Amino acid sequence: MSAEIALVPMTRELIHRLYREFENDPDIYADMQYYTKYVYNQQAVDRRFDALQGPERVVFAILHGGAPIGELQLKRINRERGDCTLSIHMQNDKVKNRGFGTEAEKLAIRYAFDVLKLDAVNADAILKNTRSQHVLEKAGFTFCREDETFRYYRAENT
Repeated sequence: MSAEIALVPMTRELIHRLYREFENDPDIYADMQYYTKYVYNQQAVDRRFDALQGPERVVFAILHGGAPIGELQLKRINRERGDCTLSIHMQNDKVKNRGFGTEAEKLAIRYAFDVLKLDAVNADAILKNTRSQHVLEKAGFTFCREDETFRYYRAENT
C-alpha cells in the first residue's frame, strides 16, 4: 500500500486543496455541541496554516494520486523526553476505510523514529471513535489507558 500514498511537508497550496473538500467528522467530537458542518474559508485556512508552523511540530499532507487526502501532524515534539504526539485528519468519507490512514500513520511513526530520532509516538482517540482506535492499533500503537473521554496509545521504537 505504501506506493499508494505519500507523506509530504504541508504547504499553503496543499492545505487549501485539502480543506476545499474537507468534511467535518462527528466522531471526533466528545461533546456534540461543538460539532458544526465545515465550510471552506480561505482566510481561516491561511490562519490554520500559519498556526501550524513551529519547531514543536512537523505537518504533512497525505497524498494519494498526487492529491491531498489528509493532514498528519507529529506535534508536541519533546526531544528531552524523546516523544511526540500524532494527530491525523482525513479529508472526507471518500478516503476513509481504504487503509490510507493506517499507512500514513505507519510512515509517520518511521519518520519519528528514523528522522526525528524519537523513542516514542503518543496518540489518542475519542472513546466513541472506534474507527480511529482500530487504525491506531493496525498502525502499531499499543493501548495504554482510558479516561472518561479518550483512549490513549503509544508506539515505541524497539
